Amino acid sequence: MKEKILFVGLALVAACSHSPSAPSVQPAFPKFEYPAAERGDVVDDYHGVAVADPYRWLEDPDSDATRAWLKAENALTFGFLETIPQRSRIHARITALWDYEKYGVPFKQGGRYFYTKNDGLQNQSVLYWTPRLEEPARVLLDPNTLSADGTVHLSNWAISDDGRLIAYGLAAAGSDWNEWKVREIDSGEDLVDHLEWIKFSGVSWTKDNAGFFYSRYPEPDDGAALEDLNFYNKLYYHRIGTPQSEDTLVYERPDEKKWGFNGEVSEDGNFLIVSIWKGTDDRNMLLYQRLDVENGEIATLIDDFESAYQFLGNDGAVFYFKTTFEAPRGRIIAIDTRNAEPEHWSEVVPQSESTIEAVSWVGDRFIVSYLKDAHSEVRVFRVTGDPAGSIDLPGIGSASGFYGKREHSETFYAYSSFATPTTIYRYDIRSGESSVFRAPKIGFDPASYETEQVFARSKDGTRVPIFITYKKGLERNGANPTYLYGYGGFNISITPWFSVENLVWMEMGGVYAVATLRGGGEYGEQWHDDGRLLKKQNVFDDFAAAGEWLIDNRYTSTPKLAIGGGSNGGLLVGASITQRPELFGAGLAAVGVMDMLRFQQFTIGWAWVDDYGSSDDPEQFRALRAYSPLHNVEPGTHYPALLLTTADHDDRVVPAHSFKFAAEMQSAQAGPAPVLIRIETRAGHGSGKPTAKIIEEATDRWAFLVRVLGMEID
Repeated sequence: MKEKILFVGLALVAACSHSPSAPSVQPAFPKFEYPAAERGDVVDDYHGVAVADPYRWLEDPDSDATRAWLKAENALTFGFLETIPQRSRIHARITALWDYEKYGVPFKQGGRYFYTKNDGLQNQSVLYWTPRLEEPARVLLDPNTLSADGTVHLSNWAISDDGRLIAYGLAAAGSDWNEWKVREIDSGEDLVDHLEWIKFSGVSWTKDNAGFFYSRYPEPDDGAALEDLNFYNKLYYHRIGTPQSEDTLVYERPDEKKWGFNGEVSEDGNFLIVSIWKGTDDRNMLLYQRLDVENGEIATLIDDFESAYQFLGNDGAVFYFKTTFEAPRGRIIAIDTRNAEPEHWSEVVPQSESTIEAVSWVGDRFIVSYLKDAHSEVRVFRVTGDPAGSIDLPGIGSASGFYGKREHSETFYAYSSFATPTTIYRYDIRSGESSVFRAPKIGFDPASYETEQVFARSKDGTRVPIFITYKKGLERNGANPTYLYGYGGFNISITPWFSVENLVWMEMGGVYAVATLRGGGEYGEQWHDDGRLLKKQNVFDDFAAAGEWLIDNRYTSTPKLAIGGGSNGGLLVGASITQRPELFGAGLAAVGVMDMLRFQQFTIGWAWVDDYGSSDDPEQFRALRAYSPLHNVEPGTHYPALLLTTADHDDRVVPAHSFKFAAEMQSAQAGPAPVLIRIETRAGHGSGKPTAKIIEEATDRWAFLVRVLGMEID
């Protein structure tokens, strides 16, 4: 698991100082009559500071007043979108390009191969299995048969060691809540097992295939599943064929309500490794239990949250980990559990200039995926730590996968870039050769596009990488519609990836740019730390610097520059729009965290305190209030065009964030540009969203930008 303010009078000066070409003429807009939203009189006291929250009533999604407001807002938004003549053509083009076979990365378990595949426009990918890859695959799970509208998705799964059973999790309407079931693979029949109230947990089978470990939360009160805080996680063992009520409680900490537990069985089946997390930080504690002895006690291996540890495997009592301990960019170490003090740990693969993103132990090799300036490079090491070559990638892109076990002689990985659809490769560990397993067939020419990486300078001088992708032959005249995307948080790395909707944007003549912002994990723990808590403002400064660089270097100009992001990236857009309204021409903010003073009071929001801090702390309150989008909207400001998107079943970032921000922005808007909100139904934070809904939302985003940026497309 591991989720602002410039004086308006300066706007013209700032815009001119970053616009080397004549500004484009802004399109004309109709006069918007925004739905009435009553301003309440709620005022909160934060450490002696009175803070008004006039739209607190919008936190209740089921009240009559909220429902009426939502209905009116959707009517206004879709009424505007339906007037855009290019909308139907955009939808047709996205749909046509989306219609190609998409494969997941295969993995092998119990002598069988498993992988996902989507025929093209299926709402959900289907899970297949086959004893041999050269044989036709058989359907194991097809989520498309589970709901008429495609809103039930396969969220996670795990295959038993003998390859006979699959435990699988289902989520409905985009919720983070999962229900788990067990299916016999040969017959395709479900067993009686049914587990509920599981969130942010996988499962790990025991070597005897008799059951698995998982974690769960207490059952929420009736009607509160999408809003209640999630506390008191517990680790259980479930034996196949028994009811959940008889599951064995393995570990809990009733004195630490915020702690969560992940249990993983070692490949030899002799150990259970328990990772303890709190919040979203990767830094964790570790416990372990002997499973090869009766009633083995749980022992502590790591007793603090100072570094991150990911279990890779073991040789008997010697455990191997990817860790940031004394290595902020990551390294591999070995810990002998019989002599486990840090002074006895041994280094296997040392830290390098690049950041370790992932490690797999396959075929007696460590396959280590690094990030070098936010794109992948892959190196191979022997278990001794000796280098054993590298895996050459086709270009500046992202590689992932490399699943497998120590006895396997092959593994598979996916490669993607901004202009290269995801291709699946087979890697032969003995020969070190890669070959294409599945390559997509899609109706465009990747050679017609190019990607470059440039570097801007942030306010404090920090180097900020930017990926820029566009059709070849682009004229840098300051007039190109440009979409700048960012995230910047939670140690999450944003790397090059392929997206049909982004391809359509570039087909229409748009420039697609991605800024690598502090707060992410692209350059290790220090890069993350420099963009969180009291240093969160660095993220917004980095993003503004990226926008200024694109303008200064004549890729675009303010009236043609749109910004976008989702979740923590939605916060980025909200903060950027309210801090620098003169810099950007439009914003797209999806499922954003907009109320930085109350986010911790809903569902899993408390976990984000690791990255954001909390308004409960006086110093952190001052920092949060200084950039909280909701609390930095200035009445009478000419804000750029803004489209907020959220969903009624988002139980991670509750939709009240977007509701309240939309009402506040609409009340404050003094300019002609629209401030609209699009509210999806039977959808959540984004995971498992049906293809049809993804295409519809992407269509509306691009149609909105085509209109508000004054784009002309053929």
